[in-house]
Amino acid sequence: MVLSPLLCSVCACSARGSVTPYAMALVSADSRIAELLTELHQLIKQTQEERSRSEHNLVNIQKTHERMQTENKISPYYRTKLRGLYTTAKADAEAECNILRKALDKIAEIKSLLEERRIAAKIAGLYNDSEPPRKTMRRGVLMTLLQQSAMTLPLWIGKPGDKPPPLCGAIPASGDYVAKPGDKVAARVKAVDGDEQWILAEVVSYSHATNKYEVDDIDEEGKERHTLSRRRIIPLPQWKANPETDPEALFQKEQLVLALYPQTTCFYRALIHTPPQRPQDDYSVLFEDTSYADGYSPPLNVAQRL
Repeated sequence: MVLSPLLCSVCACSARGSVTPYAMALVSADSRIAELLTELHQLIKQTQEERSRSEHNLVNIQKTHERMQTENKISPYYRTKLRGLYTTAKADAEAECNILRKALDKIAEIKSLLEERRIAAKIAGLYNDSEPPRKTMRRGVLMTLLQQSAMTLPLWIGKPGDKPPPLCGAIPASGDYVAKPGDKVAARVKAVDGDEQWILAEVVSYSHATNKYEVDDIDEEGKERHTLSRRRIIPLPQWKANPETDPEALFQKEQLVLALYPQTTCFYRALIHTPPQRPQDDYSVLFEDTSYADGYSPPLNVAQRL
């Protein structure tokens, strides 16, 4: 039997007679994640069953329209029949939508638990092979992880009439918002040469007594922890905005923003060249660059989150 690195660490703690709270938290998170994955699998099966069940009704709608076109008339019979078919189709779509929303909630909870697990492991100094400690993480690995994080940022899907919440796309955090440990933020820090710059950082803690954050530079080459006031911290979006349903939640063309320069962990001033047109699209931005005649770089793609 092969034990995971996590269980090996826990067993080692037990052998020494003391299981740390962090190790117990990791075991608890793993157990809950396993439960959620089982529940998610069931919801996916229900979605497929619901879709298969409603397919027959959709075929009937199509056939009814074909008959109407063949007869070149809309009789009271067809009107009544279509009204019933469309009512059923609407109910079927709502039922499938409800199942999908439950599945999305499960996915969100799993991601949250994985993040809590990562933070607990970081605090306890426990890492597995897929999560090497920061001191051994190569820059290429870091860039890949950042790209994956941006790509997997969840899309905000509200119910009819819902407005996108704070930290969805371009919508800023509320005035009293406090970023949680593990959250990614833009942090304004002093560089080695004394100049100030905006870097990608991870929240370690927040003190309500001093209204200051402790953040880690996400770039492992920096290996620095900074204590910063709230005005030097900008929380990053927690959801993508859907351009097709919530275009108001996107940064608009020619709007000035701070954007993460590709393959770096620093934010620079840029102009929005083209907002995303579809949920999976990136922004196209023009970074300020005095080496070009017009003062801006050629268009570069930047993910919604960064």
